[in-house]
Amino acid sequence: MPTLTLILILVAVLFVTLAAILRRYRRCPSDKILVIYGKTGRSSSARCVHGGAAFIWPVFQDYAYLDLKPISIECNLTNALSKQNIRVDVPCRFTVGISTEQEVMTNAAERLLGLSTRQRQIPCKRLRKRGGRTPQDRPQAHQRERHRYP
Repeated sequence: MPTLTLILILVAVLFVTLAAILRRYRRCPSDKILVIYGKTGRSSSARCVHGGAAFIWPVFQDYAYLDLKPISIECNLTNALSKQNIRVDVPCRFTVGISTEQEVMTNAAERLLGLSTRQRQIPCKRLRKRGGRTPQDRPQAHQRERHRYP
């Protein structure tokens, strides 16, 4: 009887261990990037996996997904100055996406992970606040210095 109890306990421990290992094994769909962060064992802050799978060490690592679907950002330029010194409004729409090259995925993970789509559009809004100023719109150094008398 004690050997049967020992065998049942051993089977239960193996089953729980196997279930824990399988729970931490993550697969990545083809339209997402699996970003593993924490102790990655590299000099970079995150390890990115596209179209594969990886084991996430419990306590030392965590993971998140980054979507590869392109997003469309509307960035209308208002009151811009053209070459003919005419103020114009320019409607702009940018469609951007993340490449599957390793360096690009790592950069995107460092900058975009955890941000919503609306928060990703903030740099475009900063451009609009500048008013679309171009180099022709700024006063040149020789225009600022009128006449200098000795």
